[in-house]
This record gives sequence, structure tokens and C-alpha cells, in this order.
Amino acid sequence: MKKNVFLMVAVLAMFTACKNSAPQEEATAPQEEAAAPQEVEKTELIRTSQSWDGVELPDYFQGRPELVAVKYVFPAGQKLGWHHHPAMNYGVLVQGELTIIGQDGKEKVVHEGEAVVEMVGTIHHGENRGTKPVILYMFYLSQKDLPLAVQHPEIED
Repeated sequence: MKKNVFLMVAVLAMFTACKNSAPQEEATAPQEEAAAPQEVEKTELIRTSQSWDGVELPDYFQGRPELVAVKYVFPAGQKLGWHHHPAMNYGVLVQGELTIIGQDGKEKVVHEGEAVVEMVGTIHHGENRGTKPVILYMFYLSQKDLPLAVQHPEIED
């Protein structure tokens, strides 16, 4: 299990490093005043073995893993159809606010800057109830040829 948590944290750390690697403006300080070296800043966003609804995550698949990173942009007012995820996934919401609703009616509102661990094998959908687009980076711990989501069009809203 430690290996699994390490993998999730490592992928999230890579995302955070990429996100924060934008060029910074250089300060023009006199050469005699050498700037103190800056320390790497580390903020753990999440560490859990449960999805947002409190359900324990499943064991990893047997076989070769496939890691997938996806950037989603949900326009204001957008509502996703009912679906479930066959593989574990988690992400970071970088803009807006996303409401995730389970088929049992349980809701989770994810705010800008928050991390979320999605449900695995449980039917749910998401809604952008806000006024600006939601930008969400999701990381899937999957296997080759496994879909990221399985849609359930038979379920009416």
C-alpha cells in the first residue's frame, strides 16, 4: 500500500512542479547583494486511501499500469452525464467550482486549488454550477485499453 500512495503522491508532485514552472520575472539586484537561495516549497494537497465519499479505494490491477493525465475544461452551466470510473483517479481543480453528485444523492463541492479522489465503480456525475469555466487536471491509474469512464445514458437526470 505504501508503494501505491507513493505513486499517487509522485504523479501529483510532477503535476504541481509542471504547473509552477512558469518563467518568473528576474529581480535586478546589485551584484554585491547575493540573493539567498530559495527553498523548494512543498504542499501536500491530499493523502488518502478513500474516495471523496469515504469508500476505500480498490487494490491495484495486476499487470502493467498505464498512467493517464487529462485536462478537462467544463463551461459554466455544463452538466456531465452519469458515468463510473473502472480505475482509480484523482485530480486538482485549478479554476472554478465543481459539484460531484453520487447516484445516492451525496454531493461533494470541489473548490479552486483543492484535490479530489474520484469514486471507483460507483455511478455519479459532475456539474459546473458556477459562472466561470472549471479547469480540472485528472490523473488516472489505469491499464492499457481500459476506458477512463463508462457512460450510463440509461439513467435519466
